[in-house]
Amino acid sequence: MSGIRLRGKLRRTAVDLAEAVSRTGGTDSNNQPRFLIIRLGSLGDVIHGIPAAAALRRRFPQAHIDWLVDPRYVELLDLVRCIDRPIAFDPRDFRIGGAHGWSVLKQLRAAHYDAVIDLQGLLKSAVLARLVGAPRTIGFPRVHLRESLARVFYTDAPDPGAAAHVIEKNLGLLRPLGVSDRAVHFPLRIPRTATVATIADRFADGYAIVNPGAAWPNKRWPASRFGAVAASIRREHGLRSVVLWGPGEEALAASVVASAQGAAEAALPTTMTDVVGLARAARVMISGDTGPLHMAGAVGTPLVALFGPTFPERNGPWSPRDVVVSRVAQCSCPYERRCRRERPCIDDIGVGEVVDAVRQRLATHG
Repeated sequence: MSGIRLRGKLRRTAVDLAEAVSRTGGTDSNNQPRFLIIRLGSLGDVIHGIPAAAALRRRFPQAHIDWLVDPRYVELLDLVRCIDRPIAFDPRDFRIGGAHGWSVLKQLRAAHYDAVIDLQGLLKSAVLARLVGAPRTIGFPRVHLRESLARVFYTDAPDPGAAAHVIEKNLGLLRPLGVSDRAVHFPLRIPRTATVATIADRFADGYAIVNPGAAWPNKRWPASRFGAVAASIRREHGLRSVVLWGPGEEALAASVVASAQGAAEAALPTTMTDVVGLARAARVMISGDTGPLHMAGAVGTPLVALFGPTFPERNGPWSPRDVVVSRVAQCSCPYERRCRRERPCIDDIGVGEVVDAVRQRLATHG
């Protein structure tokens, strides 16, 4: 019975601490709350977590909010105004003998966070969240987890309800902290970098962005079709296209340019900060389900999104004005990185269908 009484006492202590955070706004020396968000990757998922950080900031204006993230995405979070500090963490360093990972964990424990919000929902992120040592560790209930064992490590697992989009699910995790605001905001700084200035000068009459790359092969629409769409945009709307490319995608971008009949050119090498600025100034972006698409959506770029093995209702554009062309209903291997068919379902999307979608989105944008 003593063990039962002890567990009951610990639960009551956690509740008391949670109520103190909600009532007073914090338990640190300045009586302000300290929060840690965990969403290590991928790029699109990190972007989808930003509205939760923004809602947390609106509820607790004086709070200290840190974000644990893969080192590759620190540059993006440096642009997020509601974050005090992005903390780089590579989970591969979190092992016996991985001095850097354990050093980061030691710093996190010394920060004395009031709550850790795990937007990742994996076993590794849940364990890490619990090891931080905060009174509250908040994550998804089992039904929303890919690795159900993660639930064991959360003190709170609010049900996000019938929310379809991952942004709404993330916002639902804040309910135990008294955050009921479901408005979607992306408080991003948009610097005018040298690359952005060069493109703006070169395409003074406006431009479209074509983004043919994606980490998953079955998310990539054929390069020649992107080129055909760029040619159509030039003929019909008078806009040339800038072709984005990432590491190892130079040949892919060159293929799009070669099939665009002079209507497109490859972008200069870009950073994440460059992509944010280029997207903000673009008239429209055409892209598959990948990081740059979601970066553009975060800054309000009109989108035409091409979806194959993933559900746009969960991962797609959140603006009702954006246009999605999807083949996920015909997909036999959703959320698998490689297609089990001879050709991926995204290949079933035709050029004419995308040209019509661009026409519709530009008409809506004005």
